[in-house]
Amino acid sequence: MARLCSVCGKAGLTGHSRSHSNIATKRKRQVNLQTVRIGGLRVRACTNCVRTEMKKFRDAASAA
Repeated sequence: MARLCSVCGKAGLTGHSRSHSNIATKRKRQVNLQTVRIGGLRVRACTNCVRTEMKKFRDAASAA
């Protein structure tokens, strides 16, 4: 399974890790994915999307 947010499509980034002597080694920054239920479906979403969905849910509940 790909490390990809199923809500916004955010994926990992690649780059270099630099040592004190400025030697570059490849590194990968992964997305912070969490498995949550949104609308009855189980999805792997990044934490920013989880926070946004929770905010939408709270706003809808307080308006009703």
